[in-house]
Amino acid sequence: HFLAHSAKQLGVEPKQLSQAALRFLTAVNWSGNVRQLENVCHWLTVMAPGQNVDIADLPPELKEDASKPAASGSWQELLAKEVTDALNRGESNLLETKTKEFERTMITKALQHTDGRRIEAANQLGMGRNTLTRKIQELGIEE
Repeated sequence: HFLAHSAKQLGVEPKQLSQAALRFLTAVNWSGNVRQLENVCHWLTVMAPGQNVDIADLPPELKEDASKPAASGSWQELLAKEVTDALNRGESNLLETKTKEFERTMITKALQHTDGRRIEAANQLGMGRNTLTRKIQELGIEE
């Protein structure tokens, strides 16, 4: 709608979004700010080099914002957004990849919290010391 409106205002043909660009824009947290979306569509009408708009044609600040972690929300909401973004980027093997990232973060933070005391970290994580040691090696965690 906003692309067509901007094109009409400027007297040009409306731009067409690629599926990837559409998925990217859908995944952006607009925080209820419709004007921001409208401004992006106007920017694309003026600045996008061709009729077909791809992710590379999107405003640089929009792509930068997408790479920054969200400041609020529960960890489940943040995880859901991360998974959605990864799916939109076409990533595969997500369960294994994200599980390893999750374990790496949990173990690293537990070790930091316990000043590197593995037995204490293992107890807080609900696993045995040997399991923790094995996971540290498997995940390549530096202490």
